[in-house]
Amino acid sequence: MLALSRKKGDSIIINENIEVVIIDIGKEQVKIGIKAPKDIPIYRKEVFEQITNENKEAILNVDIKDVKKLFDI
Repeated sequence: MLALSRKKGDSIIINENIEVVIIDIGKEQVKIGIKAPKDIPIYRKEVFEQITNENKEAILNVDIKDVKKLFDI
């Protein structure tokens, strides 16, 4: 993990096309803005983990007969 110190208004660049900007710094909260191409999904970690878990659960509940129907097998 890379740890950086930044001030309000400062930013970092990731992979030449993603900019993370420090918008505000409070006592217990830092507000950031993320500028990225529209084709790059950006999720809060807890939302990403929920999506991942739901996808894993969905895969476990797939009936092979339903998959064959999709592909006319």
